[in-house]
Amino acid sequence: MNATVRRPQPPAERPRNEADAQREGRRSKLAKPRRAALPPKPAAREPQAAALRVSTYNIHKGVLREFMGLRRVTRIHELRARLHELDSDLIFLQEVQGQHERHARRFEHWPEEPQDVFLAKSPKLRQTFETAYGRNASYLHGHHGNALLSRYPIIGLENRDISDHALEKRGVLHCVVKVGRVDVHCFVVHFGLLARSRERQLGALIEWVSNAVSVDAPLIIAGDFNDWRNQLSDRLCREIGVVEVFDALRPPVELVRRAAYFARDRLPAPELPEAVEQGGAARMVRTARTFPALVPWLRMDRIYQRGFRVSAARVLRGIEWARLSDHSPLVADLELIDPGT
Repeated sequence: MNATVRRPQPPAERPRNEADAQREGRRSKLAKPRRAALPPKPAAREPQAAALRVSTYNIHKGVLREFMGLRRVTRIHELRARLHELDSDLIFLQEVQGQHERHARRFEHWPEEPQDVFLAKSPKLRQTFETAYGRNASYLHGHHGNALLSRYPIIGLENRDISDHALEKRGVLHCVVKVGRVDVHCFVVHFGLLARSRERQLGALIEWVSNAVSVDAPLIIAGDFNDWRNQLSDRLCREIGVVEVFDALRPPVELVRRAAYFARDRLPAPELPEAVEQGGAARMVRTARTFPALVPWLRMDRIYQRGFRVSAARVLRGIEWARLSDHSPLVADLELIDPGT
């Protein structure tokens, strides 16, 4: 399938007129609703380590229906501003519009360039990301697919069609990103809506990773898995040795057991939950619910990693995100240690 890496280019200067100034003024107002800012990206704890902030987001092609009514509106400009506020080094994107002639005619300020290129530029027109785009679905008026935005050089890419049937085009984009001296393998995933399709697509992904990526190479797999019943995680983690970022933050089993014994011995206690009695930790499902964005309930989006320490993971919720897409974005802070040191 078609895949493209685009290098940052210096933006061409263009004259500003009164209409441009008014549009920028309106967008700046949109970018200032009351919201909690993300904490700063943590520094690496060791000199030879690299701190990475990783995000994944299904952007719904930059077009969403209004909360009240059926009118469709473009959110791509505000979405770009919000993405740059995340201070992420790697952004895994799904449902990225490479071309859409109907939207270009319908929406007055629809970007002239593909969405991955448009989103790579800051609102002040400084392009700060390299981009890779993998086309998954093509139609008469355009195409869309997955994309990776990277502050580090993208030195290799491949896009594969994993569609299970003709009515639902799906793909996986594989990029190799150079972080210092280390090659980090990144897979941008968007699985299907049917359970059997997802199982077969997971099998194709596992086979690809097993054949293409060394077992000691750092690996990030992120995207929209559509796995709201959580039937894929155990197999993925078991067969290729990855860990979901929220699971990596769970307290160790031994620590939970000690806390349970302390509570049992010192408190005139109600019965402890079964998971604690058995020394297990409750799965952190609530913190990773991403769909629908207005009231997140289903775990659709994931970030899996291998070869990193996970220092933080969060879902970005709230009306300001719900007005941009039907999914909420995930953000994780990772620490990569150079295996050569």
